[in-house]
Parts: sequence; structure tokens; C-alpha cells
Amino acid sequence: MWSEYDYLDTRTDLAIEAQELFVKEEGPPEIPGVEVYKEEGKTATVTRIFIKSKVGAQMMNKLPGNYTTIEAQGLRQRDVETREEVSQLLAKELTRYTKDLDTSAVVLVIGLGNWNATPDALGPKVVNKIMVTRHLYQLVPAEGRGGLRPVAALAPGVLGLTGIETGEIILGVTQRIKPGLVICIDALASRSSKRLCSTVQISDTGINPGAGVGNRRLAITPEVLGVPVVSIGVPTVIHATTIINDGLRILEEGPEAFEQDEDVPRATSLHVDPRMITHPERTASKEGGSNQRKQVIQQLLTPYMGSMIVTPKEIDVLIDDVADVLAGGLNACLHEQVDLNEVLKYIQ
Repeated sequence: MWSEYDYLDTRTDLAIEAQELFVKEEGPPEIPGVEVYKEEGKTATVTRIFIKSKVGAQMMNKLPGNYTTIEAQGLRQRDVETREEVSQLLAKELTRYTKDLDTSAVVLVIGLGNWNATPDALGPKVVNKIMVTRHLYQLVPAEGRGGLRPVAALAPGVLGLTGIETGEIILGVTQRIKPGLVICIDALASRSSKRLCSTVQISDTGINPGAGVGNRRLAITPEVLGVPVVSIGVPTVIHATTIINDGLRILEEGPEAFEQDEDVPRATSLHVDPRMITHPERTASKEGGSNQRKQVIQQLLTPYMGSMIVTPKEIDVLIDDVADVLAGGLNACLHEQVDLNEVLKYIQ
């Protein structure tokens, strides 16, 4: 079962990575109660994962529900065409989660994270670009609203800045303004460097603030808030333990072990001294090798660097670009007046 794998090997917030890793490690092409559909676009790929059973949820270590992942490597290259397509795809995919929402219902957009820490500032930056209309909605007659819905936005900060649990702030605001939907934006952790700032995940299962870096707080879920919750996340960090684990696997199993692994460089681009690679006849069993890797990782990172995370050096510009993409998609989804073909022109 998935739960038997060590946490060092599986630090990810992405359902698509949980599914890929389980299938790769366990072997079966399908997980019971989990459906996966993939669509290839011009510059982006959309993968929809539906976890419909408790067994599938346990195997993937994810809550039952719907997960949509949009992947576009062009986001890392700051490609304008890719940014526009991803923003449009985000708007379309979000519509699947909001199709039953009344047009007059308030939507509360929450930007999770710490605006003082760049890799964690995605949520607050998106909130700054959202078209907020709740304060004006009641002042304008129905015929003059022009396809706009009442939207409120909030960046509650983090416990270290406010002394208040983020979930407590959101719960209090939700009980006061009674939104029909809460949308949370947060930075996530990935186990693949190629997905940093190039992947967007949408889910209707809620979110645990800080879970990506090991700081689990009060969950923001439909059960806690009493209203539907949609979470939007983008991986901005990868754990150092994941990088070291993959590096040790190369030394242990040889570069050829990664020929078909999309999460690491191809063997042709790896320059590994053959003397450092364990001889096949002397290679321990898979379980034994895994245990050895864990011991080495613990020795390398304990006690001070066990929670170290890594982010791209150009994270400041990438966060700004991704914030534009998410805000554009949200504005187009929430407000009918926003032209889907010009989503990036409406951000503040």
C-alpha cells in the first residue's frame, strides 16, 4: 500500500504525482476507484483525476474528489502564448467546479501564504489582481451589473504574522458574509523540478495551509467551512530530501534506471563516474537499497537541514507571471463580462 512508502520518497502535494509514483512503484496500470483522463493542448496538457473510492484515496494518500492538473513548460520560459492558453484553460476547467453556483452568490477568494516570502507569496499576489465587486454589487441595479458576480478577496497572512490560525480567520469571514463558494490559492510542493511554476492543480477537496512545507494547520475544507471549497495550487518548491534521494538512486542503480523517468534528466545528459555506481551483482535488493538511501539522507540532513526546501533562482519573476495567469483565469471564470480571449488584460 501507498502508506508503506517512506515520506522521504513521496513529498508532493500534486495528485498527478501521487498517481504516477504509485503506479511506477506498485506496477498496476490502474488504481481501484481512480479514473484518469488526459488531454493534449497546443502548449499545455490537462489531466483530470477522479478519486471515487476510499481504497483509491488511501493508496494515493489523497482525499476522495476531483483533481485537475494543467501542465505547461512554457510558463517557465515566460512564453506569452502559453500564459494566455493556460489562463484560458484554467477558466474553462474552473467552470466545471462552479457550474452549479448561482450567478448572484458571493465568491470568496482566499490568497494563502506569506507575502514576505517570495515562494509562498503566490496567494496574496493573486488576490491583488482579482476583480473584487461585492462592495459594489448591491449598489448597482441588476440591469447595470453587466455579467459581474459579487466577489470578495482576502489575504489572511500566516500564523507567524497574525498570531491567528489562517483557518480561523477564513471560518470567521465565511460565517459572516456567507459565500456560496470559497476559492483558495496556495503555493504547493512538488517532487519533480520540471513541475515547479509550470503546473496548476485544481481540486474540490479543500486544502491544508502549510502542508507542503510540513506545517499542517486547521484544514480549509467543505466540512469545516460548511460551503463548497475549490483549491488552486502551483508548486513553487521541492524538498531537498527528494533531490538527494533521486541522486542516490542514480548512484545505486545507474543512470540507465532513469532512462524512462521523466522526473530526472536523461541518462545521456548525466555524467556519472562508473566507479561510483554499485556493481549489479553487488546491488542490494530494492527494499535494502531504499533503506540505505533513507539512512544516508537522514545522516546528511539531520538535524538542521531535514526540512530544507529548494526553489528556482528566478522565483520572483515566475511568481509574478503565474499570479497573472491565475488571476486572469479566475476573473474570466467568475465574471461573464470578461472576454476569455483577453483574460490577461483584465488583471489589476
